[in-house]
Amino acid sequence: MKELEQVDFEDTTKGFTKKELLMKRRELEKLHKSLGGIRNLTKTPSAIWVVDAKREHLAMSEAAKLGIPVVAILDTNADPDEIQFPIPGNDDAIRSVGLLTRVIADAVAEGLVIRHDKPAAAGNVSAVEPLADWERELLGEVADVAAEAPVADAPSTEAPAVEAEVVAETPADEAPAADADSTDK
Repeated sequence: MKELEQVDFEDTTKGFTKKELLMKRRELEKLHKSLGGIRNLTKTPSAIWVVDAKREHLAMSEAAKLGIPVVAILDTNADPDEIQFPIPGNDDAIRSVGLLTRVIADAVAEGLVIRHDKPAAAGNVSAVEPLADWERELLGEVADVAAEAPVADAPSTEAPAVEAEVVAETPADEAPAADADSTDK
């Protein structure tokens, strides 16, 4: 896939005919559609999340070959023997898929934060292991939220002053309107 991405499909002077370029472009689009999500993986994942076990049977068989645990939504038409961590639910309804995916994603993010907070001396391999970009972003957001939390809990003395200014300005705006009404009569 990476070799095909380097090919310039608009330039026929590089030794490829138009038909060859068209075939290569179609092959690249097919590869993006089927393998685009795993393109930049540098190591095997710890687990995979599958929404439709019947439709993603190839991914589940690959995970079984590699020994990767499968967490999947188990519908009535799926085989529970192929799934290590089944979650009963409706994989056809968008709302249930969204809810379950959000719950799993939140649990993964929480586990990542907990794992990262453990010291390296306690045998935590992930403290020494370099983080992926999305992991760094997630941990950065958690640090930002933690830094803002004490500020939100502390009582603020500026808020009443702002409210007092708004109250002082409001009668001033209404007073000319009242004078204008009395002069029009």
